[in-house]
Amino acid sequence: MEMFVALVIFFQFLCSLSAIQGRTINSRKSGVSEKKVADVSDFFAKLIQRVSPKSYQQALGEVYVTQKFLENFCGDQVRFLARSFAVPGNHLGQQSHGFRWPYGPVTIITPFNFPLEIPLLQLMGALYMGNKPLLKVDSKVCVVMEQMLRLLHECGLPLEDVDFINSDGPTMNKILLEAKPRMTLFTGSSRVAEKLAVDLKGRVKLEDAGFDWKILGPDVHEEDYVAWVCDQDAYACSGQKCSAQSLLFMHENWSKSSLIDKLTGLAARRKLDDLTIGPVLTVTTEAMLGHMNKLLEIKGSKLLFGGEALQNHNIPAVYGAIKPTAVFIPLEEILNENNYELVTKEIFGPFQIVTEYKHNQLSLVLNVLERMHAHLTAAVVSNDPLFLQDVIGNSVNGTTYVGLRARTTGAPQNHWFGPAGDPRGAGIGTPEAIRLVWSCHREVIYDIGPLPQKWRTPQPT
Repeated sequence: MEMFVALVIFFQFLCSLSAIQGRTINSRKSGVSEKKVADVSDFFAKLIQRVSPKSYQQALGEVYVTQKFLENFCGDQVRFLARSFAVPGNHLGQQSHGFRWPYGPVTIITPFNFPLEIPLLQLMGALYMGNKPLLKVDSKVCVVMEQMLRLLHECGLPLEDVDFINSDGPTMNKILLEAKPRMTLFTGSSRVAEKLAVDLKGRVKLEDAGFDWKILGPDVHEEDYVAWVCDQDAYACSGQKCSAQSLLFMHENWSKSSLIDKLTGLAARRKLDDLTIGPVLTVTTEAMLGHMNKLLEIKGSKLLFGGEALQNHNIPAVYGAIKPTAVFIPLEEILNENNYELVTKEIFGPFQIVTEYKHNQLSLVLNVLERMHAHLTAAVVSNDPLFLQDVIGNSVNGTTYVGLRARTTGAPQNHWFGPAGDPRGAGIGTPEAIRLVWSCHREVIYDIGPLPQKWRTPQPT
């Protein structure tokens, strides 16, 4: 625990007393100036930008969430994570104790799109609960966590507490099969997640891909704000978030508003110069435009905006580079058996599906949601409590935002982020998530006596 508190002090994340190896240190007196704190944050934000194409504000936001997470677990908060409980037994001297117990050797595998936030939050959670983690970050972005590990070591993390590996996927898979970790946390694609679940005989926690949806309810207000959030959810980080808005359901009242015009204008503001739109690292331009062309063959479909490759750049062809794109598909066609898989295929880039539903078609919308296999984030933009109740009661997404300001992305550190509806689902950020992912339940029953007076050996049963 000493290094956890030391790390927080290094960043000057807290201005409170913390105990480190029996010494009381006040972060205000730690000699770390506000300028130094800003320099460290700026260093990591720019390092993230070097390897993961996102705007400076998006990269800095990742650093900020990480900072707040570390604040949350300063002092005795790590101790409280492992709080146990006791229950009286049936007779004098008997009581049962429930403990959160570490797995021991564990593995953490994280993707490219959040090079600092995801690996560090999961790594610290594993350490908080007493595990010995092996960390593998996507090799395209691993330099960020390599630098963070050096900072952790500088702040007191024993060198032997974390193993860090850089390798390709097949090599890591071979290591997992031979090492047999007691639990593996995987964040990434559904295809790899399902393979690992089989290879590791179910000893996994998964936070895999999500085809995330947003429903705009019947009450139309604050159009500028709702349009801006939709743009951020779909196109920030060029759509390369597992929580990105992939499917937008507009109530017919919203269709009559200026929402689509506003979305078109907001998308047009995004430029390669400031990386508000940029390279897509896992899907090529050809693949994204090919997918769009298949969608446009569906009856009643149309291109709302985008649909073109970015121009005047030197992004290698192995990556994708397209303008923010939205394709309209009629609701009835989404439900068509011949179209459903195509329409709900996740494109990890600046790409979304938009559809419209009538006042009496909410049941069709809920039918679309029920057929999805990934249930990560969702949003219901409405302040109508009966409408919210109907949608929430008929959906299962693990992180669901509701109300006028509902979004699908931008999860902070102060609430659960993870899927629902799957016993393998992993969370991140909160005490509940850490306990679920990085510990198991162990019950120890103490039964020390005394024996009843004049006890005699009973008859066999």
